[in-house]
Amino acid sequence: MRAYVLIPLYLFVVCLPVLLSWASGMPARSFRNDLASGLGLLAFAMILVEFVLSGRFRSVSSGLGLDITIRFHQLVARTALAFALVHPFLYQWLPGPSRPWDPTRQLTLTSDFVSLLSGILAFVLLPAFVLLSMKHDDLDYRYETWRLIHGLGALLIAGLLLHHALSAGRYSADPMMIWMWGTMTAIAAFSLLAVYVLKPAYQAAHRWRVSSVARLTPRQWGVTITPDGHAGTPYKAGQFVWLNIGHSPFSLRENPFSISSAPSAGPDMSFVIKELGDFTSTLDQIEIGEKAYIDGPHGTLTVDGRDEPGIALIAGGVGIAPLIGILRDLHLAQDARQRVLVYGNRAEEQIVFQDEIDRLAKSENTQVVYVLQEPPDYWFGPSGLIDAGLITRTFDKGQFGSWLFVLCGPTAMMTSVEEALMEHGVAPDRILSERFQYD
Repeated sequence: MRAYVLIPLYLFVVCLPVLLSWASGMPARSFRNDLASGLGLLAFAMILVEFVLSGRFRSVSSGLGLDITIRFHQLVARTALAFALVHPFLYQWLPGPSRPWDPTRQLTLTSDFVSLLSGILAFVLLPAFVLLSMKHDDLDYRYETWRLIHGLGALLIAGLLLHHALSAGRYSADPMMIWMWGTMTAIAAFSLLAVYVLKPAYQAAHRWRVSSVARLTPRQWGVTITPDGHAGTPYKAGQFVWLNIGHSPFSLRENPFSISSAPSAGPDMSFVIKELGDFTSTLDQIEIGEKAYIDGPHGTLTVDGRDEPGIALIAGGVGIAPLIGILRDLHLAQDARQRVLVYGNRAEEQIVFQDEIDRLAKSENTQVVYVLQEPPDYWFGPSGLIDAGLITRTFDKGQFGSWLFVLCGPTAMMTSVEEALMEHGVAPDRILSERFQYD
């Protein structure tokens, strides 16, 4: 239901400047000029709302999923860029000084260079800003550096656009529009304040400590953190947090990791972390008792509140982390539903928690299917990738028709499995997955 509220609310907010312009009673200009103004108004409103979409606010993302919220943020940024770039070229240019017989500037556009300069600067900076955001994975500097530049750069562009709208805009000079732009810009700035100051301050007051670090496989580690002086943070099995170990909560040095522990097991949080570079390459240096901070929980990869008669958990590699948390929680809750875990890895040595998973598989309602790309000679299980053929062989018509399917792993695997499930008639609302790899 949250989506049915948030989507109309978003459309209302970004269209509000156009609605107020129409309601201002100013005489209409040519269609091209009013279209140009409308695109500029929409672009600015969309850019300001972007601050809220990118702030990891659970009130926004909890009903939609943070991955969908981030993807929407990216697509909106590109749409706003297109509107902003087209907007000045649509005007039928009629420069000149203010005319006494044209107080509402129905016939002319401003030619004041100071008023136009801020818009020109934003026009130059905005494409570069969006392009750098799209390609930040290819840039040779740390993620936290990019994130700080991203936030401050967005604030600079918003300030330039505010000055341009109020000083050069025809409709934005209306008192109601001035109030609206001021309010929206203040909310955008507050979003940055919340991300860079208020959230870290809250984290500083709700610190955690590392209570366990263990190598699970040659390149995967298990890390557990314990609340330090507080009761912990409620979460659902399958969710994730941004984890910061050993740094100030204001440092922005954090990484997203799925929670592998079960909420019903206690307040501690556990994670399965694969060595990929940066922070993950220093896991062997973490000391017991080291301070830690979290932002979260986030994510909608949970089975809470679902009433399907069975649950299929399909994991690839480190994607086992949230799914083992779900499996553990179902076991502790003595959930009677049938479940199947399909768990794929390149080699047998990469299987984490194999003893625990095998114990769970001995219960009447749990089946486990291990899949290896490079199986040893004695391997009798499925080999290769988790693909459409394996899905077809593993599940029957009744399961496709009624079960819940939860996926986590490499993007290619999830895409392949989703396509296979839909070909077997699985409804989209019974397929849960999260993606954070975008172009």
